[in-house]
Order: sequence, then structure tokens, then C-alpha cells
Amino acid sequence: MAKKKKVEIKNAKSKSEEETQEGNVEEVQDIQDEVLEEEEEVSSKTLPGEIEDLKASLDESEEKAQEYLDGWQRSRAEFANYKKRIMREREQMYERAKGEIIKNYLDISDDLGRALQDRPESGPGEQWAEGIELIYKKLQLMLEREGVEPMEAEGEIFDPNRHEAVFQEENDEYESGEIIEVLQEGYTLGERILRPALVRVAA
Repeated sequence: MAKKKKVEIKNAKSKSEEETQEGNVEEVQDIQDEVLEEEEEVSSKTLPGEIEDLKASLDESEEKAQEYLDGWQRSRAEFANYKKRIMREREQMYERAKGEIIKNYLDISDDLGRALQDRPESGPGEQWAEGIELIYKKLQLMLEREGVEPMEAEGEIFDPNRHEAVFQEENDEYESGEIIEVLQEGYTLGERILRPALVRVAA
């Protein structure tokens, strides 16, 4: 009899546990259903608004980013132009300074050239003249390396930008405005007139 009661108690206990587990499962399921319903309700009410806010914020950020990029590109271009202008000005200053220095050597070259026109062909002054000629050639070579070139003026038409007329005279052998003689050679440095040629011009 006692054994039968134990079995009944055990069966009742097992049945009670199953009912409890089933109840717990149903309770958990109910809670999950409530959470899902609340999430759907919240999602349906607030999500579209949040998306619009995010889109607006994203558009604003993209506009600012593009504005900053445009400003950076403009600044970069302005800086590049500034560097080019500074480099160009430095080159021009260098060319002007170099030209002023070279002009002094042109006067020396003229003096040596005139001295060699009356050089002695023999006798004690011959070796001296050879030394002067060597110095003159070295000077001409140095000027050439610096980009200095003599003008070809004789026989050309007078150009006030390249020539300076010292004399103007009537001459039937030359056309009016034609250069008869170069009295002092002119030189160019690149495209720049370093020194105009002094010339005699037909009237």
C-alpha cells in the first residue's frame, strides 16, 4: 500500500513538473511575442523618421566634405601657382643679375679684340700677342657657355630694338635703313638683348 502511494506521489510530482515546464514555455513564448509586437510597433512608428534624419545628416556631411575638398583643391592650385610665380621671379632676377655681370666682361672682350687687330706678326711682340689671343678665346668660350651670342647686324635692316644708330649717312651702295657697319658688336642672352649693336646706317 505504501509502495503504491509512493508511485502515485511520484507520478503526480512528474505530472506537476511537466505542467510547470509547459507553463514556463508558454510564459516565455508569450513574453517573446510581446517583445516582437513592441519591436514591430516601435519600428513602424520611429524607424522611417530616423532614416530620414540619417539621410539628411549624410547629405549634409557629403556637402561639407565636398566643400572642404573644393577648398583644399583651390588652395593647392593657388599654392602651386604661387610656387611657379616665385620660381619664375627668381629665374628672372638671376638672369638680370647674370646679364649685368656679363656686360662687364663684354667691355673687356671689346678691348682685347681691338688690341688683336693691330697684333704684331713677328718680332718680340708676337708671343705676347699669342698670349692675348689665347685669353680672348677663353673669354669668348666662357661667354658662349653662359648662353651669350653675338648679333649678326651688318647688312641687316636697322631695328631700334636690337641696334643703336651712331651715324646715319647717304650711301648709294645700301638701301635706306640698311646697316653699313657695326662699330660695336651687340650680344643676346637667350631671347634678351644684352647689349644693342652700335651701327652706321644708310639714310
